[in-house]
Amino acid sequence: MCNCYYLGMRCDLHVHTVHSGMCEIPVFRSICRESYNPPDEVYERLKFLGMNLVTITDHDSIDAAESLRRHPDFFLSEEVSCVLPGGNKLHVGVYDIEERDHVEIQRRASDFLSLIAYLRERRLFFSANHIFSSLTGPRSLGDFAWLETMAPCFETRNGTMPKMNNAQAALFAEITGKIAMGGSDAHAMATVGAAYTVVEGARNKREFFDGLRAGRARAEGQNGSYYKLTRDVLCVAASMMREHPAAVALAPLMLVIPFVTLGNYVREALFGNYWMTRLERERSLPTRPSGMLSLKPQAAA
Repeated sequence: MCNCYYLGMRCDLHVHTVHSGMCEIPVFRSICRESYNPPDEVYERLKFLGMNLVTITDHDSIDAAESLRRHPDFFLSEEVSCVLPGGNKLHVGVYDIEERDHVEIQRRASDFLSLIAYLRERRLFFSANHIFSSLTGPRSLGDFAWLETMAPCFETRNGTMPKMNNAQAALFAEITGKIAMGGSDAHAMATVGAAYTVVEGARNKREFFDGLRAGRARAEGQNGSYYKLTRDVLCVAASMMREHPAAVALAPLMLVIPFVTLGNYVREALFGNYWMTRLERERSLPTRPSGMLSLKPQAAA
């Protein structure tokens, strides 16, 4: 009998490759990719680190599947850049999809309610990723209300997010009764497999997702840190210069990266603390049901 029956199956449910598109930083968006991770190397790294199942969650892309679909332990996923009813953005991980799902998901990405209706109709498992991060822009109380109402699962261990932000996501998941999952959110090879999801008792992909839906999952692995973020950004910058030799002229800017990542790290901590405080204040309202947030989704504009 396979030992994974006792230990549980592991899968990094949030990892990126060279197919995640271009970065969104002004000036660099035309020459720098979000990630330079080759899909085959990501696969080998994840297997070396003990992952029983492998998936890729590139931004709005399934192109990595071309080189990985031959592996029986690989399944197709993506990270969808969607728009909430209030207009703010959210990253949603959608797992074990087919190519036809990708087409329909992208068609509905700007209409959150339509997207959720499709995912439910197709019984596709999905998660709201790094919800206490400023990575996708601003938040509102209404956003958290929609997440409480619509999302079955929150990412509570992200391998690039500060420990505090992950703890806030875990607390919100506990308060709202959501499934917790983990993923590395690796844009550089050094972070691949740093965080992952374990489902106890699972022996194959079907049992892994059955266990996820039943709430038998654990988010495990490492949190992010200032050092890891700086290392990964430097790795991406170095890869950009290898791909575009003329970009070596920008090499002096690498000296600024540690200061930029420090600013980002502080911003993430402040952002998460602000919204956790706001949510706790909402929970203290006299009208709230016991143990639940008193937020109500607002009608879409």
